[in-house]
Amino acid sequence: MAKHWADFQYEIYLNGMAGAVPRLPTDLTRLEELAEHRLGAGPVGYVAGSAGDGSTARANRAALDRHRIVPRLLRDVRERDLTVEVLGRTLPAPLALAPVGVLSIVHPDAESAAARAAAAQGVPYILSSAASTPMEEIAEVMGDAERWFQLYWAKDREVTRSFLARARATGFSVLVVTLDTPMLGWRPRDLERAYLPFLHGVGTANYFSDPAFGAGLAKPVHEDPDAAVLHFLGMFGDPGKTWPDLAFLREHWDGPIVLKGVLHPDDARLAADAGMDGVVVSNHGGRQVAGCVGAADALPGVAEAVGDRLAVLFDSGVRTGDDIFKALALGARAVLVGRPYVYGLALDGRTGVEHVVRSLLAEFDLTLALSGHRTPATVERGCLAPAPV
Repeated sequence: MAKHWADFQYEIYLNGMAGAVPRLPTDLTRLEELAEHRLGAGPVGYVAGSAGDGSTARANRAALDRHRIVPRLLRDVRERDLTVEVLGRTLPAPLALAPVGVLSIVHPDAESAAARAAAAQGVPYILSSAASTPMEEIAEVMGDAERWFQLYWAKDREVTRSFLARARATGFSVLVVTLDTPMLGWRPRDLERAYLPFLHGVGTANYFSDPAFGAGLAKPVHEDPDAAVLHFLGMFGDPGKTWPDLAFLREHWDGPIVLKGVLHPDDARLAADAGMDGVVVSNHGGRQVAGCVGAADALPGVAEAVGDRLAVLFDSGVRTGDDIFKALALGARAVLVGRPYVYGLALDGRTGVEHVVRSLLAEFDLTLALSGHRTPATVERGCLAPAPV
């Protein structure tokens, strides 16, 4: 029998009979405010901040809020199955933890805690290239659990080649290539504090532990960390990459490749033509281009263009279970969640991340059932109506 994620609410109520209430809010939109009080100004600004005046982050929420779910009644929804097939993998629900770097700035257990939480709940964990923890350590704590690797595509081909070989050797099954960050966007909350963790060697663990990266240094990292940081900054992004360069990744990665940051249907078609396996419709949570299209506004066009050729995933603005429902109805096969789990990590470590995952999927399960659906497969555009203007 498939897992009923909605049972989490009954667990909460039963615990309440013994006087126990959840340590964190079950309204996940409250987590950011709590994290603002818990974290220092630099770390919380880095996580919560957006490009420019925040217009794209607001557009992401507005794009989801423009749609309203239209429930159907008297359908047998006693037994539900949230399982989905994505990129040749069977996932227990249409959710994965998005790649978020430098997690040590919010909690000392960093990526390891998030990875353990994902493994415990059976959802994929996507490790960022810019993690505070080397990929080998994450593989060790996850065991056989589903893990994907996110690549920031460096200028140095040998470092890229080495990253791909290390990820394959340690059991990362899907490559997620972030294309919307060849350079950092204009982020005032970070700029006003001159806060960039990489300058202090935070978020560089995969690089500083890499033999190809080390080969480019005059001295080992521990002997001259400042030189290592400068070397990292010089290679991190590459605004000169073009579509033909994808052949290099395909040559050195034998599993599924997903391109993250796609917003235009023509780019999605180019991804399919290049032999990619999926795209993530995303604007980096509003962190790169101010004034950008809301991700959920871009999703239907991309799904219509390539949904029959590629796995279409979605992120940017997801905060609730009904957001997941709406994203599926707009054409996504699965959703990545980012900031909410980072806030959960900041507030309560691994337990906080699990709370976020279970809350999201409990609300999604209930939304699915109460809207008349037993599986995500029947959720489509007709399940939504436009919100009143």
